[in-house]
Amino acid sequence: MKKLLLVGTLALLGANVSAQETRFGVKAGYSMSTIKVDEDQDDLEERNTDPSHTFYVGGLVEHKFNDNFGIQGELLYSPLGGKEDYNASEDQVYFREKSKLTFGTLLIPVSAKYFISENFSVSLGASFGLILSAKQKTVIDAGIGIPGLELEGDDEVDIKDEVNTLNIAPFLGAEFALENGLFFDARYNYGISDLSKSEGKVTNSFLQVGVGFKFGGN
Repeated sequence: MKKLLLVGTLALLGANVSAQETRFGVKAGYSMSTIKVDEDQDDLEERNTDPSHTFYVGGLVEHKFNDNFGIQGELLYSPLGGKEDYNASEDQVYFREKSKLTFGTLLIPVSAKYFISENFSVSLGASFGLILSAKQKTVIDAGIGIPGLELEGDDEVDIKDEVNTLNIAPFLGAEFALENGLFFDARYNYGISDLSKSEGKVTNSFLQVGVGFKFGGN
């Protein structure tokens, strides 16, 4: 009886070890990045935001503990940010400022994965973004309601000193993988960190849709 228990225990341990698997891979894709600005404004002001359409690229490592659970870490680069359209007017005086913010960001996403099937999984995690560079391109249009009298400007400035370095963004995602190592994934990252060092909270959220390839495996 003891021998049977010993054999059964060894068999279970062997099955558990064989179910574990570590794979490395590469991925790239499309990002739709938006900024949200929270600050006080009066009735004469209007502030709108639009997304920036950009990309991401990098590598990953995935470890499966068994057929259903695993973890994944990644190292990605993406120029995130967004666009802002600010308008103010009173009587015949108006002012419009259109800005594009670009945050050159090194992303370190870490996630827990649940494999619903061999090919399909869902993930929950967080992206830790390190902002390496920050630039703002601004177009200004101002006037006093007199035809032909307008002031316009178009400039790009470095605002790294005005931006906090860390951008934490929890995310939900899903992945569909083929047996040959090719996979497709999508996730939404919800920015919770205040990126502005001045008054008014600025957050950065982004959607990622892409394709990749994992090496090794069965």
